[in-house]
Amino acid sequence: MPPSPPTWTVIMPVYNGIGFLERSLPPLIAAAGRHSAQVILVDDGSTDATVSHVGQLAPDLVLLSSGGSALGPAQARNVGAQAAEGDLLLFVDADVIIHDNVFELFEEVLMDEALSGAFGAYDTTPPERGYPSLYMNLRHHAYHQVPTQDAGTFWSGLGAIRREAFLGVEGFDVETYPRPSIEDIDLGMRLTNAHGPLARDPRIMGKHLKHWSVRGILHTDIFCRALPWSKLMVRNPGAFGDMNVSKGEQARALLAGVLVLSIAAAALSFVPWWLPLVVFEAAYLTNRKLFQVFRSGGGLPFAVAALAFHQVYYLYGAAVFVFCRLTVKPVSGASQ
Repeated sequence: MPPSPPTWTVIMPVYNGIGFLERSLPPLIAAAGRHSAQVILVDDGSTDATVSHVGQLAPDLVLLSSGGSALGPAQARNVGAQAAEGDLLLFVDADVIIHDNVFELFEEVLMDEALSGAFGAYDTTPPERGYPSLYMNLRHHAYHQVPTQDAGTFWSGLGAIRREAFLGVEGFDVETYPRPSIEDIDLGMRLTNAHGPLARDPRIMGKHLKHWSVRGILHTDIFCRALPWSKLMVRNPGAFGDMNVSKGEQARALLAGVLVLSIAAAALSFVPWWLPLVVFEAAYLTNRKLFQVFRSGGGLPFAVAALAFHQVYYLYGAAVFVFCRLTVKPVSGASQ
């Protein structure tokens, strides 16, 4: 007799997200219905019309409170997981519209019982087409495009975890990450250490609705991502070597530093004027897969501008890591 299909609980945290939910909830409810999935929406102290409108959008879902005023998505997800009935927990952000085949693809991947979970990626057609929003969406998409059965990290925007494994590591760390940050990366590290690897499958996709500004990019990248992730890496040496922090990415960050130095040196006539162009060409060659994603999703002018800004991204990311490497002490007995 074939094994019974897994049971699902979908957990979506939300704070002042009625504008997102009007677009993201209907397709989620439709897909969940085809799989008899429980859907839990956890309100994190919204002050807009979220709570009053949810019943109209999806009368059959479970609406819970995170227990306070804006305690953060980590706490909201933990509250949802405690009430979950499914074998598999599907975490979806309120600003993500899932593709129709998400449940089927997750079930296919998680047939491998050695995996504690899996996650996907943003697609390449966000409704927000401004430069900052398109850059962030396509950058994220590109970094999630290499499939693996050993990601060593997790993404809670669109990711599934076995409930037993999630509860076994006591869920997201709400004390360390009371605000949106790298709570999912930290969770992925602990899950991998305690219950087995996580898969990254780029076929599993959702459409991101968030509007980004340049200021928002810098604040998120530096203070919500690079700084806490660098601290986690220093405290747990060897725990991460994939995506944004791979050896290849480290080499590209070094090349970005060389590019800036060459521009400064050329401006002072210390080196020929054409040298920065040569270095930028090298940056293009080492980032050509990312460039192709930029070009396919936004056109050639956008791709050139996005690749140039991406060199700045490497600079501030590397600077933050070096700062943490010099100021943060590793944890004795941490992952190697």
